[in-house]
Amino acid sequence: MSKKVVLVIVGLLLFISGCSENSNYKLLQTKNAKSKKPTQVTSQSIEYRILPQDRLNIILYKNPEQSSAVSLQGLGQTINSEGMLVNASGDITMPLIGKIKVAGLTQTQAADRITYAYKTYLRTPSVYLEVMNKRIYVLGEVKNPGIVKLDKEKMTLFEALAFAGDLEDSAVRDNIIIVSNDPKYGLVMRSVDLTNFDTMNYSELMLRPNDIVYVQPDGWKEFRVASDNLTAPFETIAKIASPFVTIKYLKN
Repeated sequence: MSKKVVLVIVGLLLFISGCSENSNYKLLQTKNAKSKKPTQVTSQSIEYRILPQDRLNIILYKNPEQSSAVSLQGLGQTINSEGMLVNASGDITMPLIGKIKVAGLTQTQAADRITYAYKTYLRTPSVYLEVMNKRIYVLGEVKNPGIVKLDKEKMTLFEALAFAGDLEDSAVRDNIIIVSNDPKYGLVMRSVDLTNFDTMNYSELMLRPNDIVYVQPDGWKEFRVASDNLTAPFETIAKIASPFVTIKYLKN
């Protein structure tokens, strides 16, 4: 093997290793990530708490023993199919009772608060309340990246990846990044190794609404993208120059 070939191979290896250290292609790169141990999973820690800008589906029943619901339109307010928006102050405005704060409450707590407020106007009110926009974001090396809607309080990492169509062949499986907004620590990041069953625990695999799952690309995928970006200008120049080169060749 010639020295030139050896130098080219060494250069490629250095380039790939450089991509893995600090790359413009990877997301969420940091040396100072706040990595905290996952909160112990309990029914209280999993239950979602309403945030400003959430949309709520609210149904008010006159009598819990009956299936008929009170029409909110009939109480003087029109509710569109997209639900009722929680404003920046954490309030919603309901017919008859006016503004009521729901931010920071669980769905059950918010329903109970609204029910109590309606007891002034209705004999036996009952409220059903559900957050409509609970979701998880799956990015990176999966077949269908995007938003995964939640119809329950929680989801495991494996479920989210299944909804996203499974991992691509170029995915890094031993360092799945999960970004969460922890009420105690703020924005935190943790890593999950899906290749080692012995190190897995239930808390690490548990996702909550608004979590971001990022599946990183391997070094070879980074190299291919970087090399394509490097050679693209030359390919464009070659395509533009090709007709002129052909004409000159025919003239000669």
